[in-house]
Order: sequence, then C-alpha cells, then structure tokens
Amino acid sequence: MAYYKDLREYIRFLEAHDKLIRIRRETNKDTELMALVRWEFRGLPEHERKAFLFENVTDVKGKKYRGQVLVASHAASKEVYALAMATEPTREHIMSKWEEAQLHPTKPVIVASGSCQEEVHIGDSLLEHGGLEEFAIPNSTPGFDNAPYFSAGNWISKDPDTGIGNVGNYRTMVKSPTRVGVCAPALKGLRQHWQKYKNRGLPLPAAVVIGPTPNVGLVAVTQVPHGVDELEIAGSIAGEPVELVKCKTIDLEVPATAEIVIEGEIPTDALEREGPFGEFTGYIGIAGPNLFFNVKCITHRQQPIWNAYLSQFPASESSLMAQMGAEASHYKLLKHDLGIDSVADVAFHPESGGRMVCVISMKNSTTPQVWQAMYGICAKTTNYSKIVIAVDDDVDPRDMDSVAWALCYRMQPHRDLQIAQGKTAGLDPSAVPPGEKFKLTTRPPTSSLLIDATRKWGYPPTSLPAKRFMERARQIWEEEGLPPLTPKMPWYGSSLGYWPDEIAEEAELALRGEHYVTGEKLARNRIRV
Repeated sequence: MAYYKDLREYIRFLEAHDKLIRIRRETNKDTELMALVRWEFRGLPEHERKAFLFENVTDVKGKKYRGQVLVASHAASKEVYALAMATEPTREHIMSKWEEAQLHPTKPVIVASGSCQEEVHIGDSLLEHGGLEEFAIPNSTPGFDNAPYFSAGNWISKDPDTGIGNVGNYRTMVKSPTRVGVCAPALKGLRQHWQKYKNRGLPLPAAVVIGPTPNVGLVAVTQVPHGVDELEIAGSIAGEPVELVKCKTIDLEVPATAEIVIEGEIPTDALEREGPFGEFTGYIGIAGPNLFFNVKCITHRQQPIWNAYLSQFPASESSLMAQMGAEASHYKLLKHDLGIDSVADVAFHPESGGRMVCVISMKNSTTPQVWQAMYGICAKTTNYSKIVIAVDDDVDPRDMDSVAWALCYRMQPHRDLQIAQGKTAGLDPSAVPPGEKFKLTTRPPTSSLLIDATRKWGYPPTSLPAKRFMERARQIWEEEGLPPLTPKMPWYGSSLGYWPDEIAEEAELALRGEHYVTGEKLARNRIRV
C-alpha cells in the first residue's frame, strides 16, 4: 500500500481498522482529556487499546476550540504501531521494516507548497488567533503539571557545521502565546545544535512540527546515530521521500502535510526554568533550567488537529514507541555495526519506560560474544539500559517469566554479573535526590548491571512434553472449543545439549509402553551398598 499522505488519511485508516474512538461529548482539555485516555492504559489489555479523537474540546475557562485533539494514534498498542508503520501487525514485519529503513535511508524532497501553510500567522498577524492559544493543548498530568505541554512536538533543527537535520521529540512547556520552554538534554541533537550556535553567539533557528505523518513521529523518538537525518529514515519507512516545504521565517524545511508548524528561535544567552512534567519513569520530572523558544511564525491547516502522545507513567504510548524504536536501533547496532551474528533479538520492556531494561536473545553464542553484545547495548546511549540481560534463544526476551527462569538457573551471581559505570542519570530519581539534581555542577555517574543468563554448557532437556505431543494436545484443545491460547516460551521440551543416548532410548521405550524393559535393565545393574 502507498503510505498516508497526511495525518487525516491515517485517522481514516485507523477508523477503518476499528482502532479509533471518537469522543463527541464536550471534553475539558485541562482536566478530563488525558485522564480519559489514561484509563485504557491502566484498565485494558494492550490488544483492546485504540487511538482517541476528541471532537468537542473546551478548557477550564470555558473556551471552545476549533480543532480536534488526537491522542494515542501512534502506539496505543503494537497493532496501532504497525498501522503507523504501514505494515503487518507482527513483530517480524515491524522489525524488518525498521531494519531496512536504517540500512537504506531515503532523502527527503523539497516541494513548492504544502497544506501545513494553509493559514499563516506572522508579524502583525501572529496573535490574530491568539498565537499558541489557538490550539487545544492538553494538560498531560492534571494536578501535577504546571502548564499544558506539547507531548508530540517534533523539533527540527540543523547542524550549522554539516547542514544535516535533526528531528527529536522533547517535552515543551507553554509559557505564553509566543514562548515555550523545551527540555533538551545535553547529548540530544537539539541541544548539540544549540551549543554550536551558542559558540557562534547566535540564536538557534528551530521549528516544532505537530501532526505530520506518523513515520516522522516514530523516528523522532528513536535513538539514531548523530549525523543521520531522521527524515531520511522516515522516508524509507514510508517507501517514498518525505515532502518538505521551506519555513516562512527561518532557514529550515518542514513536512509539507503537517497539521501545525511553529517557527522561531532558541536564545543561546539565557535559560529559563522548565517543568515539572510527568515522565516515562512513572514519576514527575523535576523542574530545572533549560532552553526556551520564541515564536516568530505559526502556520497550520484549516481546522487543525492537535496531536498528543500519552506519556508519563509506563506502560504508555510513548514508552511503547520508545521500546519499538530502541529495539530496532539497538538490534541494527549489534547485528550490522558490530557484526555479532549470534544476536537473535533485542527486547526493551515497556514497564521500564521502554528504555531501562534490555534483554538480548543470543543463538549459539560464545561467552565473549555475549559480553560484547551487552557492552554494546550499554555504550550506545548514556542513559538507556540500566539492566542488560543476555539469554539463549529458547527464552522469550519479552516475557519476564521466561527471563526470570533463565536468571534463576543459567546464571551465577559471582561469575555472571558485571557493573558498567559512567552512565548518566537522565530522569532516574534513584540517582540523586530530586531537590539536589540541579544544585550539582556535574551530574554524578550512574551504572548499568550486565547479566549473562545464557547456558555455559549442555543442559538436560526442558521438562515439558516434546513438541509433537504439545502440538497434538493443542489441536485437541481447539477442537474442544477451549479458550484461545497464547503460548509462552518455552512451550515444548527440547534437548539442550546434555541427553545421553541411553536415556533417550528409555524415553522412546516409554512411548511404546515398554518401560518394564528399562525396569529390568535397572534391576540387572543394581548397585550394592
């Protein structure tokens, strides 16, 4: 299929696949909207979750908004995530598409015009519709956030040395109709560009894009190497170049069919307090000094749709997006960049915000390869992967029951644990007391726990019926109309390297009802004591 030409076509596609809920009742964006979406992440199994489109939005002052608000459109579930990727809803299809997109990026193209500039507010007309007050920007964590925040703001900037663009998702605090704060950590692309402009004594030109096609949002939350333009990977996900139009007031290009584009500059001679905001850790992210952005121009489609992610407490939409992108980028690092052929899969866990717990599945690996893979995961980013576990490929890396089994019986703490130091704390409140976080001139280093939970030698078979018997039993199960099964690995017994021929022959005798033959043999070989 051809990729979606804009967010609105994607919304129609979600609805056609029964993955959209329309809320037509009047909904308060400041107190009700995000709390309603939150319930599906705290009260429904993942496969039942859908995107929400709010059509009648108000605020605490009674204002009614022209546009709509779309939430959980990218990753309400893995099925929704697959629709955003325009692929089949299986992990194999999703990861294959990510792998291809990273290996073969597609450069964007510039077009003469785009629907993102149907309305233009600039100069004397910047505030004719209220500036940022025109849009129904919701409170994400009512009762704790101190302002509405962009949670799906795709920040675009360029490296002044190379001209290579960057797209990143950063929380964005609304401070006035023409000013926002942006949480851009030190090692992120936007902050690195800011530092280069600061060294030149110039403000950083930037644009915030709301509501592009979903491929742009997916790459914006994914850790790709510095110097790689995320829009090129987005193009490969779509199977066609991302179309861009030139901004009205700054030397940048933005997706042509986006709902809203906010152009401006980030001063490099001052910082402002930004935050607090509910974060993927499951705790409120504490306020501190950060960047701020002065709006110079706002362009948008008619009747614009404000797109927001459900973030904050895991599991959430943003944690699933982070998880899927992290799995794809880390797998590519290990398999293609480091050439570790024994890596079978990489899994991050949504309960950790999709970032902090990583399980690597290894097939026919050596011990040095296991440690190379775990240290590779640890080194890719400074604040991901607090716990890295390597398991064999008969263990499901996404099922913590299966992983816990490997931890219990394939690992010895004195031999198979290492601690890698020198990581950064990020938003982890266990690293330093929240009230002291911004008092420190340098943040204290943190660490990662690496655990080799792979088999070091041949093991006896798993204590489950052999595969052919489990398959026959499943056939009977289904014929009896019993509840649908979701198999957990391992779901059948198999040899793991230690299974003497004599014992295997005895097991075959038992299958023929001839176990007395074994009993007679054991009697002949009785040991005197």
